[in-house]
Amino acid sequence: MKRRISVLLVLAFILALSAGCAQEEKPVLNVFNYGEYIDMDLLDEFEEEYGIEVNYEIYPTPEDMYTKVKAGATDFDLIISSDYMIERLINEGMVNEINYDNIPNYQYIMEEFKKQPYDPDGKYTVPYFWGTLGILYNTEVVEGTPDSWDLLWDEKYSGQILMMDSQRDSLAAALKKLGYSLNTLDEGELEEARDLLIQQKPLVMAYVVDEVRDMMIGDEAAIALLWSGEAVAAMGENEKLNYYVPKEGSNIWVDAMFMPSNAKNVEEAEKFIDFLCRKETTLRNIDYVWYSTVHDEAVNEVEEFLFDNPGFNPSAEILDRVEMFRDLGDKIEAYDRVWTEVLSH
Repeated sequence: MKRRISVLLVLAFILALSAGCAQEEKPVLNVFNYGEYIDMDLLDEFEEEYGIEVNYEIYPTPEDMYTKVKAGATDFDLIISSDYMIERLINEGMVNEINYDNIPNYQYIMEEFKKQPYDPDGKYTVPYFWGTLGILYNTEVVEGTPDSWDLLWDEKYSGQILMMDSQRDSLAAALKKLGYSLNTLDEGELEEARDLLIQQKPLVMAYVVDEVRDMMIGDEAAIALLWSGEAVAAMGENEKLNYYVPKEGSNIWVDAMFMPSNAKNVEEAEKFIDFLCRKETTLRNIDYVWYSTVHDEAVNEVEEFLFDNPGFNPSAEILDRVEMFRDLGDKIEAYDRVWTEVLSH
């Protein structure tokens, strides 16, 4: 009898201990974001302040993000991605509506970045950063002051040109060089863009994404198709570099935070969104990613030299000749096809 009582007491102790451990488990937040697109110290600070464990995973392009989310391989609670791909997920019913009452710092997001075409009713997203697509070049290698997409096809710089391993961005450069919309649904125009990129391939050192900035900083290449924030960061490390948005026009984009429809930790996601919308957090993030801010208080406290940089503060003239990528629905298959043909050629 004593042995039986002892065993029961031990079992009771184990059960109590297990229950205690279960109570001490931290809530979890699963975040999916571009690489090099947040000050990683902020994750630790958020965990410490809220007692929420952050599982953080990165992806290289919006297409890669979409493929993984669509496959349902991993349950993410919060995703940061680009306008046109968010629009696609919204159209496919794969995004949760946000309760903005739980995100009081949303009030500091500039009005002009709310209710954008990818979320016209302002139900699903909170803007994160914005910027342009353009060309970063080494002023000691490139002659003169270029202003056109033609630079990416200039044979003088053969083997010194970096293109982006990103379907919409690289096709956008070719489409705009040809005078077409970067959202064209005309298959003939897309095939012209394909042929132009195939013609360019012998001049291209590599198709890359995250490596572009470091390669340009290290003088490994002279010219690169690049997003503005990456260009600003590179210019801060290498004074020989300069950035411009070509005269033929280009892409303006807004990246935003959203919760996929299968998010399990909604409360934690809302806390994180609100945390990232604080002025102090935004300023820290700007110093890390160098993209243009959507925060109407933080923008007044950024370093003054950024306002003279066309990558961070594009002029009204530049903004007049840019357009946003849109979700093209099933028509995206034509883009998939021509891009595959470019890469396989």
